Amino acid sequence: MALLHQAFRCCLRDSRKFRLSSSPLLLHKHRRAFWAKMSSDSASLTHSITLPNQLANPVTVVAAPGISATEFRKAIDSSLFKQWLKNMQSEAGILSNGAMSLEHVLIQGVDMFGNRVGFLKFKADVLDKETGKKVPGLVFARGPAIAVLILLESGDEIYTVLTEQVRVPVGKRILELPAGMLENDKGDFIGTAAREVEEETGIHLNLQDMFDLTALLDPSTGCRVFPSPGGCDEEIGLFLYRGNVDKDIITQLQGKETGLREQGELIKVHVVPYRKLWRVTADAKTLSAIALYEMAKKEGLLPPLR
Repeated sequence: MALLHQAFRCCLRDSRKFRLSSSPLLLHKHRRAFWAKMSSDSASLTHSITLPNQLANPVTVVAAPGISATEFRKAIDSSLFKQWLKNMQSEAGILSNGAMSLEHVLIQGVDMFGNRVGFLKFKADVLDKETGKKVPGLVFARGPAIAVLILLESGDEIYTVLTEQVRVPVGKRILELPAGMLENDKGDFIGTAAREVEEETGIHLNLQDMFDLTALLDPSTGCRVFPSPGGCDEEIGLFLYRGNVDKDIITQLQGKETGLREQGELIKVHVVPYRKLWRVTADAKTLSAIALYEMAKKEGLLPPLR
């Protein structure tokens, strides 16, 4: 505890970072092969996929008007689209028991983050064989993300570190947990969590003290939280970090301006008492983390505080 206390003080007073080695996180992936071919002409861009679950019924993927051949190819090859297909065919996937079939996919939008596909929008025609009806299939794919519940004990109070960010889609500034997207398909949830916390708050965490709250969920859930599964594929890993600090650390964190401003991240740090956390934010990540933390604490599943 003395080392953690000293590291926090050093980091915030002298603007230096304390670094400790990370521990690996084991991820379980469903690996399914599929055969595909692509064709294009002046009228349309199409792609044919044969899935193991429905060998006799190949899936046709089509580009909507305005999608270029390059964008279409990147969408098909993206980890977002491939992971969605894996999820569909997984043990808990909607194609697993043969009751439904994937008929057609329309690629509607591709947003590039540098050289990789950051966001992908498409419409999937999934047929329920019993009723002959299609189930809703509009998909906004953005992939996995992380968020960290940071609890800092100071004196007789426990504080939580939040970030205030401009969220254009809802037209508001939102108080939320430090969070971020995984930038590749390697599944480095812990490393991403620590990096995002540092970028958004200036605190460099001891990775060995990170605890995956979502790992406590039943394996059938995938051990991740889905905030909006009716329209988005985003799955979030929620992590816990606890430490002891002096009151001056809390004061220095309050109102600190951080973020990668060259990328448009206008972030302000807020520190609030944990007992008030559930009432000061509408952030689903925060409220989910509170629920998991409280239940884990109640059932004695949390590791001892170092």
